[in-house]
Amino acid sequence: MVSSKDRARKLAREKLDRQLARRAARERRRRQIQAGVGAAVALILIVGGIAWLGGAFDGDDKTTDAAGDTDVCAWTTQNAESNTSLKDVGEPPTSGIPTEGTRPMTITTDKGAPIVVSLDLTNAPCSAADLSYLAGKQFYDNTTCHEITTEGAIRCGDPSGTGQGGPTYSVYNENLPAAPEPTPSASAAPSKKPAAPVYPKGTVALIGDPPGTNGSQFLIFFKDFTPKGAPQYPIVGKVTGGMETVAAIGKIATVANDAGDKVKPKEKITVRSITVGEPGTAPVATPSAAAPSASSQS
Repeated sequence: MVSSKDRARKLAREKLDRQLARRAARERRRRQIQAGVGAAVALILIVGGIAWLGGAFDGDDKTTDAAGDTDVCAWTTQNAESNTSLKDVGEPPTSGIPTEGTRPMTITTDKGAPIVVSLDLTNAPCSAADLSYLAGKQFYDNTTCHEITTEGAIRCGDPSGTGQGGPTYSVYNENLPAAPEPTPSASAAPSKKPAAPVYPKGTVALIGDPPGTNGSQFLIFFKDFTPKGAPQYPIVGKVTGGMETVAAIGKIATVANDAGDKVKPKEKITVRSITVGEPGTAPVATPSAAAPSASSQS
């Protein structure tokens, strides 16, 4: 018998697929409109070239950008009745979202200097907007990083500490890395330069369950990682400060969690707060005097 959790996941995946299809259809329509506008402009130039060169049609440049009137992001509502670990804090806006440059995010823990992350607004605008929205709602305050994964990452962002928690919405995958190149045959000449890792040390990525239903949870890689199969974690940014704190947390011993996986930190890792600055601004991260040094942890 299919469980209610499996049904909820299936419904969430189907809804996500429909949203992605609608986004693809909107993109096709946008390209068709742009192509039609381009053809019309060409015809105008041919018929009234002299007048256009004289500046008679300068006012046409003041038309409204169609992209500014459309939604940048889409959020999928999750069923809080089937997953009581979800926390309702509303949903982020769907438009007016910055889509260029970077944005600083500062993670303050009880393990040392703050961790500063540069969020990638160009390649992952909706993922960055998701984290920014939740930070503004104090969603992360006094939560824990409940796993140190076998892949070499710290897993944080779940208020329930179970791996099932998050907001009552999800965001689709953005900036998902390409699958690694297949290993060459033994007869092929070996490359002198090792392949770059899919998730370099310092990468910050979202993680969803099932994959593609990302909410509040994220990974901070403290070592390079390349999956054997297709990558599942969409990249949202990279650590630009406090990497020593990340490395120290990564050295904390682990014990088995409720599922029997040895990924639970032996000592509690508390996220005191997460703040996100304005796009293009430099972060202001001052370590708390009360925060103990990572080296002082036993």
